[in-house]
Amino acid sequence: MRIKKAALDKDLKKLQRLEDSTRAQSLGFLAPGIAFVFLALSALFASLQAGAETNTAILVAAAILAGYMALNIGANDVANNVGPAVGARAITMFGAIIVAAIFESAGALLAGGDVVKTISKGIIAPDAVADGQQFIIIMMAALCSAAVWVNLATYIGAPVSTTHAVVGGVVGAGVAAVGAGLINWPIMMAIAASWVISPLIGGGVAALFLAIVKFNIIYKKDKISAARVWVPALVAIMAAAFTAYLMLKGFKHVYRISPPIIAGLSLAVLIVSFLVLKPIIHRQSEGLENRNQSLRKLFRIPLIVSAALLSFAHGANDVANAVGPLAGIFDSLKTGHVSSSVSVPFWIMVIGAIGISMGLFLFGPRLIRTVGERITRLNPIRAFCVALSAAITVIAASALGLPVSSTHIAVGAVFGVGFYREYFITHSPVRRRYLEAKGLAAGSDVRPMLSEQEVIKRKLVRRSHFTVIIAAWLITVPAAALLSAMIYVLLTFIM
Repeated sequence: MRIKKAALDKDLKKLQRLEDSTRAQSLGFLAPGIAFVFLALSALFASLQAGAETNTAILVAAAILAGYMALNIGANDVANNVGPAVGARAITMFGAIIVAAIFESAGALLAGGDVVKTISKGIIAPDAVADGQQFIIIMMAALCSAAVWVNLATYIGAPVSTTHAVVGGVVGAGVAAVGAGLINWPIMMAIAASWVISPLIGGGVAALFLAIVKFNIIYKKDKISAARVWVPALVAIMAAAFTAYLMLKGFKHVYRISPPIIAGLSLAVLIVSFLVLKPIIHRQSEGLENRNQSLRKLFRIPLIVSAALLSFAHGANDVANAVGPLAGIFDSLKTGHVSSSVSVPFWIMVIGAIGISMGLFLFGPRLIRTVGERITRLNPIRAFCVALSAAITVIAASALGLPVSSTHIAVGAVFGVGFYREYFITHSPVRRRYLEAKGLAAGSDVRPMLSEQEVIKRKLVRRSHFTVIIAAWLITVPAAALLSAMIYVLLTFIM
């Protein structure tokens, strides 16, 4: 038998903490070094692609900026896809990083598209730019400012929209170059509206699905029987939603599918998935205890799959935020004029794909913890509602033509789940009756609903993180625009 020595055990724990701290500090120095090596290799790679008619120095500088932007996309944006799964303990941090890196890279390389709009979101008309040189400076300023702003947001722990950062960069440099008349203001107003629309819709849809789970499974007397009916239906809805999501967002650059075909395929996936999943869920639920902890096991695999699919679609779409400006610069250096859309060479896509994956590996855990753990407490059921909300909201917004942000939707869904839980524990008569029945069945005192004072202490959404994230969302475009304008002025003197 082991003899416990409190003093020795205490000293050993101190040594363990010291070792963990030293290891974390070493990794803190190692990550920037690896990132620097990646940027150096990107520069070398770009220099090898420069032809006789191409300004090698400018192309190398642009490649470094694109690589830097890709690193920041991986560090910040990817957290929205895997954070809920990590926070719910459905997958480890290391496992989530591996899954996300594989699917982000696959999405970028397989479905990232060979043509991107060089002027982000149609904000600037190509014919409004004086020449290729001015366009190159605008794109470099936009790329630099967006990357710096996303880097700062990652440092303070705020998940922001990298697309909005690029938009702000283009606006700032465009105004500095030509004036406010250059900007397509209706599009800018639509983007500004998405700051409000995206999180509200994402939060509302996530709260709706959590309510469905609570009313139809969690607060039922026989949870397992209820789960055998509802879990296959919910997972089938997720399968259909992701089928439509991938066709709309993931593969839109490779092959555009008409809306009727997307709807038909999604409906077929819904029916087939339900028929296949019903016996599978029935077998998985056999022998499970009639408690909430048992229900969570049924949602873990679908949650991991949803994280992988979200990562694939994200890689296919948001890699353009890093490689689009670089592709436009490369094309302008070769042709001497500005094109509204250009082909993206494979070597540029590689820089974007590897940069996103490396940014996730080196700097991603900070934001993953913020989204998955620090905003509100998640379990597999709540995280599943977040992932399902992200897919469905993007589909609905695309169908309606609303310019929404996937980052704002995902984080808004996390907020929605947390705020709904705050409301539910204090106002739900279903919960009251459930607790009363449970208390009476156990022969104990009835558990009362929380008092107003207790509610104040039991806030399920951390307000500090909420205010920081909302503030970061509101100032992303103006901050990136101001920084981009200053960088543009500086570059005009240098170049």
